Amino acid sequence: MAIPGNFLSPTTESIDPNTSGWTPKLNCGTLLKGTGGRNGDGCLVTKSVAAGEVQARTVSSYPVTAGTTYYTFADTAGVVPERIGIRWLNSSGTEISITWSLTTMAASSSWHRVSVAGAAPIGATQAQVLLSSTEVGVNVSHYWENVYLGLPIRTTGNLLPFGTESSEIDASGWAAVVNATVSRQIPVIGWAVDNYTAGGHTLAMTAVAAGNASILAVDRPAVTPGAEYLAYAYLQPPVLTSQAWIELRFYDINGNQIGAQRSTLAPPATTGMYRQRTSMVAPSNAATCSVAAGLDSASAGQVLRLETAVVVVAPKLQAGSVLPYADSSLEQGIAGWTVASGVATIARTTPWGLSAFDGAYSLAVTSATATASTIRSGRFPVEEGANWRAQILAHGAAGSWASVRTRVRWYDAANNDLGASTGVAYTLPGASWYALPADAVAPAGATQAAVEVVATASATSSVLHVDQVALWEVLPLTAVEAFSSSGYIELTLRELILDDEITVYRLLPDGSRVLVRGPYGLIDRQPIASDLMIVEDHEAPLNTPVRYHIEQYLPGALTPTTRTSDYATVELADINSAWLKDPGNPQRNLTVTVEKPPDWNRPIDQASFVVRGRRNKVTHHGLRQGLEGDLAIWTLSDQQREALHLLLDSGNTLLWQAVPGMGVDDMYVDVGQAAEARTGGRAQEQMRAWLLPMVQADMPVTVGVNGPAGRTWQDVVTEFATCADLLTVYSTCEDLLLDRRR
Repeated sequence: MAIPGNFLSPTTESIDPNTSGWTPKLNCGTLLKGTGGRNGDGCLVTKSVAAGEVQARTVSSYPVTAGTTYYTFADTAGVVPERIGIRWLNSSGTEISITWSLTTMAASSSWHRVSVAGAAPIGATQAQVLLSSTEVGVNVSHYWENVYLGLPIRTTGNLLPFGTESSEIDASGWAAVVNATVSRQIPVIGWAVDNYTAGGHTLAMTAVAAGNASILAVDRPAVTPGAEYLAYAYLQPPVLTSQAWIELRFYDINGNQIGAQRSTLAPPATTGMYRQRTSMVAPSNAATCSVAAGLDSASAGQVLRLETAVVVVAPKLQAGSVLPYADSSLEQGIAGWTVASGVATIARTTPWGLSAFDGAYSLAVTSATATASTIRSGRFPVEEGANWRAQILAHGAAGSWASVRTRVRWYDAANNDLGASTGVAYTLPGASWYALPADAVAPAGATQAAVEVVATASATSSVLHVDQVALWEVLPLTAVEAFSSSGYIELTLRELILDDEITVYRLLPDGSRVLVRGPYGLIDRQPIASDLMIVEDHEAPLNTPVRYHIEQYLPGALTPTTRTSDYATVELADINSAWLKDPGNPQRNLTVTVEKPPDWNRPIDQASFVVRGRRNKVTHHGLRQGLEGDLAIWTLSDQQREALHLLLDSGNTLLWQAVPGMGVDDMYVDVGQAAEARTGGRAQEQMRAWLLPMVQADMPVTVGVNGPAGRTWQDVVTEFATCADLLTVYSTCEDLLLDRRR
């Protein structure tokens, strides 16, 4: 799959089907296409002509803007260390300078990553990617694959800027706190081929002397008091016995630290890169936050490496859950969980990755005897009279369990115990992870609730692991709402099963059904990435009640589970109006006033031949084609006129929708040369008359609904200091929304 935002063509990126995107630059013989690549089978093979540095570059040069930061990475393998660079060129193609990465710390014949980022220098208008390795002999091969050049790829929603998240530019985003120095290194790390936020450079904290050592991100992004935040980073400790940690810190308006939550890594058997998470609710007087990392009881010279440092608003592992991330995912400890009764003990699992459904850890419940124990979460706000669902994910890690009961315990505002729900008892048939839900209605006076797990061991020394705990108000699994002023129906799907596949149909009154469009095209057996899915159907017919049929499939299964929504109707009262919509860009949709509907033509390709001695011609013809005609409309204001220009600019296939009963069905059309004319009167008159030549088209199948893909204003604030900074980067507000840069 092509890397999103890559300036390089798919052929240049993946070296499939050939090496045409690359050319030798220094001490490099003919480039070859190798096999065994990761992004497709192909890979680029460079061979040394003589001992010494070997360089290859992209054939093409790619436009850049001076002062803007660009990023390049590649996966590579060989018998010597390597580096990657961005070669900056001026308008005449002359080299200005090269931004080089550090050289990898060792050679490796396994795929590993090199990368670098830097700002285009003054005068730069173009850039090329340079691949470099210094071979020690003649005709030595080096391998390259999965190459990217473009704008920085950062974690969506990260409060920290790209330079702090990745250290690809330099190490200036971090400062030593105690007994440490800060630098950058490129160790040999084999990231997943599609892990685009992980680069080659890592931040290296070196302990100056024996003792505790720590560093801190210098950025202080703003936070909202009462909101929960999640910080995480990949940590690579120097030895298995190291006490490596990450810490989320909060500060008041004066810069005083007022809260912190630390999470210590429990490394497994190898000193690799491990993502460690920590979370905390921002205190009531919090203004900013930061993230720290360090080693306790370090030896002099020991190095802790960090990669992909992130601070985001903490996600909900189940939409609507009232449990904080810490209590739900158990990543930094047991959070608010306690043993309410019984002999069981509880702790975070160890080591990292031993047993978890979300993240890298879970809650380990250990019972020394074959008895029942009750473990209980902290208390969280609920509303009385509503139906609530508690759910845990559990699996038996050792021994055996006669039953595991999930239930809810209720409390009033004064923390008085109102009793527990009956709950549901389950048996665990195997060692897999099982979802164990239980529903209950909050009694009168209830304002708080806790999740309880009553685990009954049937053998001594039994261990139960619990993860991804949630408590949420049960809302309709499927809901629809029409937004007639915007011309669409919103379909909300809850409690979907992650990694299953989903298909969504629009059901019409005549019994026909049509696939509904989503971000990746028509939603037809697309993987489910979230338990909550919201679909905006901008192609729903007007003044016609429709409902939706949803099918969920296990991966590879042929028989689905199904659900069906209620009816909803998009209304358009004015019969003189019509919608013109871009299926892939619904933000451009608008209503226009119809002056005159088309008089249709249906052309046909045919040829007539005169046969000597016959009265009638012989005609050969193809199929009669779709409708063609001119739609005459008015725009009534300058704003509407500009909106129509924006809609037409792309040349995309459009959807024309008129009120039913006007003698025309909803129709996908391609619009030809559009004529815009004044309607007479004063020069200041804003009304315009348009003639849109339309040709009937098929429904676009592969077009997905454009959207910001999780992008929020926080991402903009993190990257840009002022609104004026946006003007040189984005041409329009739509470009800002979709992050389409100049």
